[in-house]
Amino acid sequence: MTTLADPVPGGRPGDVDRATALSGELAERGVHGVVLAYVDTAGIGRVKTVPAAKLPAAAAWGVGMSPVFDTFLADDSIVTTDVLGSPDGDLRLFPDLDHLAVLAGQPGWAWAPVDRVTQEGERHPGCSRTFLRRVVADAERRHGITFKAAFEIEWAVGQGTAPEGEFEPAVSGPAYGATRQVELGDCTAELLAALAAQGVDVDQIHPEYAAGQFEVSVGALDPVAAADRSVLVRQTIRAVAQRRGLRISFAPAVLAQGVGNGGHVHLSAWRDRVNLHSGGTGRHGMTPDAESFAAGLLTHLPALTAVTAPSPASYLRLKPSQWAGVFTAWGLETREAAVRVVTGTQGLRERAANLEVKPVDLAANPYLALGCLIAAGLDGLSSSAALPEEITGDPVRLGEAEAASRGVRRLPASLAEAVTEFRKDEVLRTALGPVLADAVIAVRQGEIAAVDGLDDEQVAAAYRWKY
Repeated sequence: MTTLADPVPGGRPGDVDRATALSGELAERGVHGVVLAYVDTAGIGRVKTVPAAKLPAAAAWGVGMSPVFDTFLADDSIVTTDVLGSPDGDLRLFPDLDHLAVLAGQPGWAWAPVDRVTQEGERHPGCSRTFLRRVVADAERRHGITFKAAFEIEWAVGQGTAPEGEFEPAVSGPAYGATRQVELGDCTAELLAALAAQGVDVDQIHPEYAAGQFEVSVGALDPVAAADRSVLVRQTIRAVAQRRGLRISFAPAVLAQGVGNGGHVHLSAWRDRVNLHSGGTGRHGMTPDAESFAAGLLTHLPALTAVTAPSPASYLRLKPSQWAGVFTAWGLETREAAVRVVTGTQGLRERAANLEVKPVDLAANPYLALGCLIAAGLDGLSSSAALPEEITGDPVRLGEAEAASRGVRRLPASLAEAVTEFRKDEVLRTALGPVLADAVIAVRQGEIAAVDGLDDEQVAAAYRWKY
């Protein structure tokens, strides 16, 4: 389990001694450096690295990094808010030793996620990992609820020899096809070995629908660890592929047309070690709290897209009839619904039942995405919100009147529409706090301005290799 205690100058109790021991173990394993990783508001992974021998100092006092990255855009230009985007100030990056992993795909390196703390030793209000830890801790304190979560990770594999900026699929076989698995079998076998060596349990890995596309599903963890795992898995995929001369894109839309890369979230709520999504008296075994949690997700989905689908390229993916979940609808195993109820196979349901949230992609900061999803669901739970009638099939077939009667509405079709919805959503903005909420708005507006006047092909190209 992830520690929910904030880092402190001098280190949490036992951290420095533990880091000292780890430093020696890393040296014995031939590890020379440690990647200190976090994700910015735009969804870009940022890092600082230290020699393995400096891990105890990092655990005690952190490593310096400017807060300006909270308002970086995907193209590394900078926007500002009233408190962020300045060249002034410094933060300290404190590694979470519970989630340190030796990188099997990058010999000589280890990896650890970080929380960011001010020079005065206080929580940095722009730290998304700290935000998620706070949301999780508050949920347990106020509602007695814990969560399990996992991200699906889809990516496109391109030829490393393609012309600069272009995408040429590294495999030619059909979607879900055995041919494609054979074509990339050596690489995916190496990836499975690397993930296993890093302690990542993989449920499945397979070719997907789009050109050159694959997907890996990993085991569920507590929300902070699940977000950490999403970052670590992507680092590993990229490293293994690069060693084989391949190039990886996790962008929502590698190409302007067709199916894009998703980052669907699986989320379940638990109380007293009992899964609220199974064994209840509600629909498909949900408890009343589980139904209200799902209702909260549906209510806030239009605003949530500013967090879960944060790139202009996200809206090239969020199209009807492409299993992206672009309507505020839910259903049992309905892959066109934004919220899919997964009961699991008979005999496993007490463990496996969960909600899948589909309008999420890997441009999203996973800590912000999970924190906001949980806040939205808890808002529904707190108000005992009623879950509307479920849908079957593709919601696009519903007439306007029937859709309205069922509460089925189209999610934002552009990032600008999503920002408008986010501005109106007091629950999400309050959960984030003013600093993070303002950063989300400023960064999204910056991304909108950055692609002003570009057509779909140019938008896809602009973000193709950013994620």
